[in-house]
Amino acid sequence: MQMSSLKDSFLNYCEKNNYEKNICQLKILDLIVDFLTTKKNFLNFFTNNKKKKCFYLYGGVGVGKTMILNFVYEFLYEPKQRLHFNEFMINFHDYRHKMKNKDNSILAFVQNLKKYKLIYLDEFQVTNIVDAMILGKLFETIFNEDIKLILTSNTKVDDLYKDGLQREQFLPFISIIKKHSIQKELSLEDDYRKLGSNKLIRTFYPINEKNTFKVNQIFRELTKNKKKSKIKLNIKDRIFFISNYYEGIARFNFEELCNVNIGAEDYMEIAKNCKFIVIDNIPAFNEENSNQQNRFITLIDILYEKEINLLISASSNLESLGSSTKLKDSFRRTLSRLYELTSPN
Repeated sequence: MQMSSLKDSFLNYCEKNNYEKNICQLKILDLIVDFLTTKKNFLNFFTNNKKKKCFYLYGGVGVGKTMILNFVYEFLYEPKQRLHFNEFMINFHDYRHKMKNKDNSILAFVQNLKKYKLIYLDEFQVTNIVDAMILGKLFETIFNEDIKLILTSNTKVDDLYKDGLQREQFLPFISIIKKHSIQKELSLEDDYRKLGSNKLIRTFYPINEKNTFKVNQIFRELTKNKKKSKIKLNIKDRIFFISNYYEGIARFNFEELCNVNIGAEDYMEIAKNCKFIVIDNIPAFNEENSNQQNRFITLIDILYEKEINLLISASSNLESLGSSTKLKDSFRRTLSRLYELTSPN
């Protein structure tokens, strides 16, 4: 299938699904087509090595970044891989652990990626010093091996890991990604995830006896005639129990998920075992519980990626949950995704 037909296919896709044909999204699509093609051969990504090797698409929440790139990804026949960025980094750190962090472990990991002509990493973000220090060498090796990348992010390259610990050690990565990337912003006025979803029938606030009763009532209906069991998850010798589990439907208190020392790997294992999750007692966020908020952001990113629907109870409506200062931008994405995951649609 030629890339020249991708735009027509996208327009037909929008029409079939009653999506607005947005001029900003169509311009981005044209740029992606140009990035993925060469003058000599439409689907030979590497005949023109002077072309950029990374397409970095950033923008606010709900503007259609992932929707567009998912469509492009499914359109392509070439050997390819799509991962959430958290999942990609977990795979990388697992590999290095098996290699006992040998000097050639980065090159060996990238060699295993050479079977793909394109790697698409969704939700690129840098939140910890371990990743910040290693990403420069990792991505430079990927580019040296002529592997093309597509990245989505809510943050422009220059603002990645902003105010992060020892950020000066991250600056070489910024130089590398800017050198090899086409960086484009997708900006729209509306958050499409909220349109038509004003009545959030699976979000209850504030936390009081009346709303707790409603959540209990819905949970009883969801789990009716389902067998209760206790699931034991083993994540790198860390044990996590899902105690309130009914054949794929699980219920947690916020504290169980976000006030304990667990992270992306644990949330992925939880998502593998669940198809619907209830989270009780989501608090308001501020500077004092920023660690819990950061875990909550990671949790919702993964549940969104795995398409796990939610029922939640919270201290207030979503727009009034507040945020710590440093997580304010990231949390906008979380709120948008909560709208979608709790929407009747």
